[in-house]
Amino acid sequence: MTPIKERKADHIDICLNERIEPGYCYWDDIRLMHNALPEVNADEIDMSAHVLGKKLKFPFIVTAITGGFSGAKKINENIAIACSELGIGMGVGSERAGAAGIEPDSYSIIKEYDIPLVIGNIGAPQLISQHSGDKFSHEEVNRAKDLIDADVMAVHLNFLQEVIQPEGDTNSKGCFDAIRDLAKEYPIIVKETGAGISRRTASKLKGIGIVGMDIAGMGGTSFSAVELYRAMAGGDMMRTNMGETFFDWGIPSPVSLLEAKNGLPLIASGGILDGIHAASSIAMGACCAGAAHAVLREATESSDAVIEKLTLIKEELRAAMMLTGSANIKQLSEAEYIVLGETKQWLEGLQWTQRNI
Repeated sequence: MTPIKERKADHIDICLNERIEPGYCYWDDIRLMHNALPEVNADEIDMSAHVLGKKLKFPFIVTAITGGFSGAKKINENIAIACSELGIGMGVGSERAGAAGIEPDSYSIIKEYDIPLVIGNIGAPQLISQHSGDKFSHEEVNRAKDLIDADVMAVHLNFLQEVIQPEGDTNSKGCFDAIRDLAKEYPIIVKETGAGISRRTASKLKGIGIVGMDIAGMGGTSFSAVELYRAMAGGDMMRTNMGETFFDWGIPSPVSLLEAKNGLPLIASGGILDGIHAASSIAMGACCAGAAHAVLREATESSDAVIEKLTLIKEELRAAMMLTGSANIKQLSEAEYIVLGETKQWLEGLQWTQRNI
């Protein structure tokens, strides 16, 4: 295998077999207020939602997982079949490999299925010059878009992963301008990869032409943890120790969601495990929820397994809508909720900071 193929295969193996999440579920801190007299029939609930200009049967996206090695083709196909059948969105893993001609069919396979919203994937570090010499041209971005017929391209802010990764691209100066330039040519969203987006960063991004953000906060897959295991396997103790130190670095997903609200459509991902989490994120202001690790194991098995898992999330979301008296997604976005636990402590800390700046 080429190094990039090996790395992508390593990522899947680690995510399936190692502890890669911080161990605290911040979405469990969000409690929707129960409506004892909902006046809603469950089978009449309208779960459809318009997300980034596309209509989904329920507001959910299977966010970026993989691509670029032989085993990725079946994973992406299983997800594509499920997303097509259920009428929801799908993202793919970094298209850096596919755009370079490495296992392109592991990405393009999804074009065979009628997915209502397809999101491409380019890393922000690849938009500028790096020590490795890699830099995505606009032509390569267009190639990545065409590879999967993407409706929207996501620029991934994966600097936590890059700074821990032994072969990481750690230059970031110039990424803001590069994203702004891309947004003039393509529909672009900005996506974190597990460390969240702050209010300051969201405000900075709002006026540059992007069409939305995926906050992807801390609480789901930690790519510091993923790279920790890779460094450990390679005998790199400095990177192993750094991965451990930054294991739970970032802004918890519900906190990031509230912080990033600035009028742009927000996708809530990072630790979403079930339909209650998805419902909570929408009540807090997201247009849509997203998850990757929650369906990864199923995606390595079969499309039926992915469909079963996603249908469970859908029906849990429906139940949460009924139990909050929400006949449609707009009403769910107005549902009452309370915040407990460490998430509450984070929000209180932010309020203190803002008062004392």
